[in-house]
Amino acid sequence: MNTENLTPEIAYLAMYEFLVELYQRTESDELGSLLGNMSYLADGETADPAVWKDWMRCVDKVLAGRGDAELKLR
Repeated sequence: MNTENLTPEIAYLAMYEFLVELYQRTESDELGSLLGNMSYLADGETADPAVWKDWMRCVDKVLAGRGDAELKLR
């Protein structure tokens, strides 16, 4: 697997595909709603513009070394 050219856009699409597969298994209304908001429109923007801003904030956090995958629910 070559992740050398993993851009935020490609990572977003990978996450989207992961969530689509999870939705297909669970048919979760919450996931369906999230996927609707995350979907790209014809103009290339996400259906909910805040989704992309939130995504990029998280990308920046991880790239700055402040992200991890430990479960920390508040």
